[in-house]
Amino acid sequence: MTKKINLDKSKETLGNLQYHIQVAPGQVGKYVLLPGDPDRVLRIAKYLDHAKEIAFHREHRTWTGTYKGITVSATSTGMGCPSTAIAVEELANVGVTHFIRVGSTGALQPGMHIGDIVVNSGSMRLDGTTRYYVHDGFPAVPDTFLTRALFEAAINHQQGRGFNVFFGLGAASDAFYAETPELLQMLSDHRLLNVEMESSAIYTIATLRGLKAGMVCAVSGNLLTGEVVYDRANPGLIQGWEDAIQIALEAIVMYEQNEFEKMTEKYSPKFDYTRRYHPQY
Repeated sequence: MTKKINLDKSKETLGNLQYHIQVAPGQVGKYVLLPGDPDRVLRIAKYLDHAKEIAFHREHRTWTGTYKGITVSATSTGMGCPSTAIAVEELANVGVTHFIRVGSTGALQPGMHIGDIVVNSGSMRLDGTTRYYVHDGFPAVPDTFLTRALFEAAINHQQGRGFNVFFGLGAASDAFYAETPELLQMLSDHRLLNVEMESSAIYTIATLRGLKAGMVCAVSGNLLTGEVVYDRANPGLIQGWEDAIQIALEAIVMYEQNEFEKMTEKYSPKFDYTRRYHPQY
């Protein structure tokens, strides 16, 4: 008789030292910034008080400190939705409840330049990972109030600086080198602002788990106009990373001070988070 598989990886790892990120409960705050690059975790850490490295395993590097009295952590996700999903799942398993991606993104509309800031209100799911989590028609959207805090923090941070702020829909794609001109034109024609590689997984998993997620990114280049830098350092993007990090940290403070969490709780129904969607195989 064939034995039926009953292993649930999420239940097996809940509340323990996590297999990939090597982080245990109590080592991270409820707010975590999610850059893709492990080196960018160090950029975040310099803004934190009492910052210390928790773990560095594979592509996942984690530091924890405080920002204006609030415990904040940063964990690198690596590139793409598969490794990002692992990071979010495992961080959730050790108590993280609020995720903010701070990264790079390619612009898809005219007037958007390297170093500009984008806050997205949703993501077209062009990845393969989230198809294991939800129906194909499921929208990948961030938390309303965390996104509001990110947008307001971006506007505040913009004052006296030389970048523009854009707000709207984006896309998350799996294959950087398979983004053909035809695909990119289709995305632009759908009025999408930008494309990157991680947001759909973060939004989708957060929604299914009853957690909060948002994203603020710096424009790395414009795929519509051809304003791109691939063969040398990109100082405009580097400054954009710094701006995005500061915006994310100030958004956390704003979110706390305005008690947005209570508003979410007040106007949300009581979901049964024990139930999950499973695709048919």
